[in-house]
Amino acid sequence: MFTEKEKRDKGEWYDANNDPALLKEMSDCQSRLYEYNMLRPDRIREKTVALRGILGKMGERCTVHPSFRCDYGYNIFLGDDVFINYDTVILDGAPVTVGNHVFIGPQCGFYTAIHPFSVSERNLGLERALPITIHDNVWIGGKVCILPGVTVGEGAVIGADSVVTRDVPPYSVVAGNPARVIKTLEKQ
Repeated sequence: MFTEKEKRDKGEWYDANNDPALLKEMSDCQSRLYEYNMLRPDRIREKTVALRGILGKMGERCTVHPSFRCDYGYNIFLGDDVFINYDTVILDGAPVTVGNHVFIGPQCGFYTAIHPFSVSERNLGLERALPITIHDNVWIGGKVCILPGVTVGEGAVIGADSVVTRDVPPYSVVAGNPARVIKTLEKQ
C-alpha cells in the first residue's frame, strides 16, 4: 500500500484534497510563502534565505518577485540567473525544473496537476502530477500558462498570454492558445 505522496511521486492518481500529510505540507508551505511575500523589498538577504527555505533548489542570482505562490515548494528547482516577475504561481505536485538564464514574465502559471474528466472521480479529489521542465536561456512572456508534462527547449521564447499544452522545440518562438511555433530562431 502506497501513501498518497508516494502515488503522487510515481505519477499515479492520488488524493491531494483529503490526505492529512499532503494538506499539512501545503499548509506549512503557505505559511512560509506568507512570510516571504510580506518581507520588505530592501530585505534582500532575508528574502533569499526565506526563499531557499521554501524551494528544493535555488541557484545564484535569482530574483522572485512577490506575490509568489506554490503548493509544496520542495518540488521547484531553479538554476542560476533566474528572474521570476510578479504574481507567479507554480503548482508543484511534480517537479518544476527551471534552467539557467530564464526570464519569466508577470502573472505566469506552471501547473503540474491533471484532474480526471470523470465527474465522480474528480469529486473524490483525485489528481495526477506531471513534471514541467524549462531549459536554459528561455524567455516566457507575461500571463503564460504552462500545462502538465511540458518541456520547453533551450533558447525558446513564449509569447505573452500563451497556453503551452505541448513541448516547445529549442530555439523557437511559440504563441497563442494553444501555443504553436511561429518562428525558428538561430542558435547563438
